[in-house]
Amino acid sequence: MNLILFGPPAAGKGTQAKRLVDNRRMIQLSTGDMLRAAIASGSDLGRRVEGIMSRGELVTDEIVVNLIEARLPEAEAAGGAIFDGFPRTLGQARALDDMLAGRGRKIDLVVRLDVDEVALKARVAGRFAESGRPDDNPVSFEQRLVAYNRDTAPLLPYYEAQGKLVRVDGMANVEAVASAIDAALDSHGG
Repeated sequence: MNLILFGPPAAGKGTQAKRLVDNRRMIQLSTGDMLRAAIASGSDLGRRVEGIMSRGELVTDEIVVNLIEARLPEAEAAGGAIFDGFPRTLGQARALDDMLAGRGRKIDLVVRLDVDEVALKARVAGRFAESGRPDDNPVSFEQRLVAYNRDTAPLLPYYEAQGKLVRVDGMANVEAVASAIDAALDSHGG
């Protein structure tokens, strides 16, 4: 099963993806983690990505698609992937559909974590105070939220038209969100 966890930055996608990895043995393909790893490596790509992310901008589709494509064989061997933070644009969604179709696969389910943006801002401020992640600073987060609403939120109708979209209350506690996601997966053969 291939699953997309969908929602704005700090909605809890990473937390739920890690739980699914532990409980269902799925492979998490987190573009955020991949991009942070590139930055930590100090590579040319990492330095380019660091500048883009520190300004709160989205990394190009080409970079992100190549990162995802490199990890697909691992996900297929495990029986499916959790796409976390990808796709972010309609172009990425179409590229993902094409990549998967070329491998005889598809996106089975899209779980949209519905959240309150004011509460997200408070969540990110706390996370930044604890971890100091550069992409969680309040100014950068505001830019990421604007980019999400402009570029990523329009993907909702794309997946809804395919009958793949399930909405979950992302403001509920972690266990309630997990139960709702599990119910959605179970009802879709996951």
